[in-house]
This record gives sequence, C-alpha cells and structure tokens, in this order.
Amino acid sequence: MKIGFIGLGIMGKPMAKNLIRAGHELVVFDFNKAAVEELVGCGAQAADSSKAVAVACRVVITMVPNSPHVKAAVMGEGGVLEGAKAGDILIDMSSIAPLASQEVYKACKEKGVRMIDAPVSGGQPKAIDGSLSIMVGGDEDTFKEVYDILMVMGSSAVYCGASGAGNTTKLANQVIVAVNIAALSEGLMLAAKAGVDPEKVFNAIKGGLAGSTVMNAKAPMMIAHTFEPGFRIDLHIKDLNNALETGHSVGAPLPLTAYVQEILENLHFAGEGSSDHSAIAKYYEKMAGSEIKFEG
Repeated sequence: MKIGFIGLGIMGKPMAKNLIRAGHELVVFDFNKAAVEELVGCGAQAADSSKAVAVACRVVITMVPNSPHVKAAVMGEGGVLEGAKAGDILIDMSSIAPLASQEVYKACKEKGVRMIDAPVSGGQPKAIDGSLSIMVGGDEDTFKEVYDILMVMGSSAVYCGASGAGNTTKLANQVIVAVNIAALSEGLMLAAKAGVDPEKVFNAIKGGLAGSTVMNAKAPMMIAHTFEPGFRIDLHIKDLNNALETGHSVGAPLPLTAYVQEILENLHFAGEGSSDHSAIAKYYEKMAGSEIKFEG
C-alpha cells in the first residue's frame, strides 16, 4: 500500500523504516532534509509538502512534536487537508492534547476525511524494533481498516473510544511513567544513602510488586549513569503540560503530576532537556549531594 508519512524525527523515522521493510510504498515529508534523504535511501519517495503527501496517498500518517505542529501539518497552508480527498484516512500518531485532536478530527470530517488519533508508547527503542504500544481514538471502523498498518509499527493497538480518547490514554500513560520514574529515583537513592548497593536492590525487587517495565528500562540507566535519550525530558514536559491542561479542563486532580513536572522543568533549566527522562535521578542526586551508586 502507498502510505504518506509526515514527521521523521526520533520516533517517526524508525516507524517509517519499518513500514518500508514491511513492503509498503512510502511518500515522506519533513522539514529536516537529511531525514528525508535517509528515507529516500531506504526506498521512500520525497514530497515537498504535507499537501503533496496527501495528494499522492489515500492513507497519511503524521508523527510530529505537539498540537500546533499537527494543526499546521493538517489544517495549515500546504497541509494535508488541501491535498486530501473524501474517504482518505489520516492517522495522527503524535502525542498531543485531546482537545486539539478533536479539533483536527472535526476539520477532517468537514472535508470527508476519516481521522484517528493513535499516539504511541515505548520510546525510540520500541519504535526501532516495531513493538510500540498504540492507543487509538476516533471511528472504530477506521481503526479496524488500518489495524494491519498499525501493527507493523507496534506490538499492540487498542481502540480506546471516540476522537481524543487515544491521546487521553497516552496522557494517562505519561503521568504513570513520570511518577514511576520519580519513585524509582527516590527508592534507589534511599538504598544508596543507606549503604545498600542499588543494583542489588533492583535485582531483588524487580520480580515483585514494585517491578515494572519502567523499572526494568530505567534502573540500569540510573545505576550506570547513562542518560542517552530514548525519550527526552523536554518531550515529557510537553506531555505533562498537556496532561495538566486536560486535567484542569475536566476536573481531574493531578498533584503528583504537577510535582514531577516541576522536577522536569528544573532539569530542563539545568541543561538536561535532551537527556532521557531517567535523568530525573539527577534531580535526586543534586538534592542528596551524591550519586545513585554503591559506596560500600
């Protein structure tokens, strides 16, 4: 199938490559010309605008940073809706505010374009190996129609409800991940300051109730003090801003989210915005005056 792909960043580029490996014909667009050239080298066709992508393809995927970027790519000048035809499908896999997703959905519907919001979880490693978790909002029939495409990029794709439900689910995911990483940092710092090897603590508890995918992924990074990004702090700040905004609009209390957001903002202004979100551990190290490591 010929598929359009707009947004070839840290997540979009490996997702697009997986579609090519699966035998799909891709037409791609990004303002980063080097990323476009890399995909062309993998067999994709380059387009000069989001509109041109939509003209060439009946199914278009967008994977861009935030709500304004999705609106520009879809509804703006030279956007998807200028080139799309009635019956076409837009799959927005960006992580954006649910209200923004519903706004884009409405604009698509007015032109007869079918849209689902399908944000992902798993970070760059799972984007590379095609094992992302995909959460979907919009028309269920459209979800079923593109399910096989989604499963090229993910190990699961779950329909969550009407337009915006996918992004609401993603925000819940990001809240849980952020608070989990902060709690993990606290626990490992407690162990280190008490003179117990954090690595032994991790190995002892990872199979119990405290164990989680987050712990398995992030504890080794904290212990080794390697914070190369799988998911950048600045992107998590964006997601938690959307979560807090959504929480305020629906009356959902998010006090733990607000606290972790302050930690992330502190790290951003300390120059850690491009570090992996496991660098939340650095906030605790600064507060404790020592690193998460065994001093015994």
